Amino acid sequence: MKGVAKADLPTKLCAVCGRPFTWRKKWAKVWDEVRYCSDACRGRRSGET
Repeated sequence: MKGVAKADLPTKLCAVCGRPFTWRKKWAKVWDEVRYCSDACRGRRSGET
């Protein structure tokens, strides 16, 4: 079997809704910069400095 089990992937909490979300391959190069779980939450961000 290839790859890593989903349970072993890193997780973060969304800055808007507070839900946990897991690492995705498309975020591999920018994982440190990812703050939102979805486009919807990114659109609802408020009070960002």
